[in-house]
Amino acid sequence: MAQSENLILRQFTHTDDAFIYDLLNTPTWQEFIGNFQINELADALAYINNVPLTYYTKHGFGPWLVALKTGEPIGMCGLFKRDYLDQPDLGFAFLPGYAGKGLAYESCLAVLDYAVKHFNLTTLYATTSQNNLRSQNLLKRCGFGFEGEITVNDMGRLSLYKLSLQKNNAAVI
Repeated sequence: MAQSENLILRQFTHTDDAFIYDLLNTPTWQEFIGNFQINELADALAYINNVPLTYYTKHGFGPWLVALKTGEPIGMCGLFKRDYLDQPDLGFAFLPGYAGKGLAYESCLAVLDYAVKHFNLTTLYATTSQNNLRSQNLLKRCGFGFEGEITVNDMGRLSLYKLSLQKNNAAVI
């Protein structure tokens, strides 16, 4: 789907079930995103079918696997279309060992660049848990501005961020 200096972003496949199992069971995923009940590889495979593969078919975008150029998967980053937002939102999550190395920022910029070039989007949102300061700082660094707080039934109160997309947006290029 996209490449950056250090990363390859590609669509998820069924062979990524072990990685999804690991990622969705990290303490940071559990704390900030939620418990998706990924208790075995079959659950991870169901997640791949129900989230990334469904998004690709329905919207033409979705979460992409983020891998080092060596092929080692380290996270996910991509576009989601939530029922509670009128435009897609940027979402990301990484294995703990890759936090704080600039790789999430690099992957977010690659996704934003891809969104500008391949989709006719003018606005992109992002949401975070109110206490997820690391993600909030990353969104600001990517050019998102804080819009306020929203309440989502199954997730509670979230901080909402917004980015206006333009072909000449310095945060995207």
